[in-house]
Amino acid sequence: MAFDYPVFLDLAGVPVLVVGGGPVALRKIVGLVDAGASVTVVAPDVVDGIDGIAAVERRPYATGDLTGKRLVVTATDDPAVNAHVAADARAAGVFVNSADDPDNCTFILPAIARRGPLTVAVSTGGTSPALAGRLRDEIAASHLTAEAEAAAIDLGRQRAEIHAAGASTEDIDWNPRIDAALDGRADGRTA
Repeated sequence: MAFDYPVFLDLAGVPVLVVGGGPVALRKIVGLVDAGASVTVVAPDVVDGIDGIAAVERRPYATGDLTGKRLVVTATDDPAVNAHVAADARAAGVFVNSADDPDNCTFILPAIARRGPLTVAVSTGGTSPALAGRLRDEIAASHLTAEAEAAAIDLGRQRAEIHAAGASTEDIDWNPRIDAALDGRADGRTA
């Protein structure tokens, strides 16, 4: 599998199905809910915490569960169920992630760190999630600082001002502005 096209999705209000109700499913659900997705969980049993954040249907998966869904995550401890969900999703043209099973995925989830408007995502293409997690932690510790967060907010403000004035930001050399923002100066236009 080649997972070579990284993308950040707007999942606000997007109907997502999660098949499985264990701890792995809970982690996936939390990330989806935090991104604004409308999550439905199908599983015979669910761990504490899922009921409060997603719509839960306590039963086994059925092919029709994909109807109206735009994304599906399967996180059961049954490889046959995960493969069934993945096959149904592919047939329906719905993107699917099968936890720890890249052969049954049309997308994978990177290791993510967030601070304010900053997000760092690290992937190994599904070969070593543990390595991706470690690199994510190292990058977050060294680069996702309060100064970087403040710089992102300041640069976003500058970008909005440029757009509000009717100009494009495509032809601007942002390096002086970035340096100034990271140095804590209010505006990089005179740097």
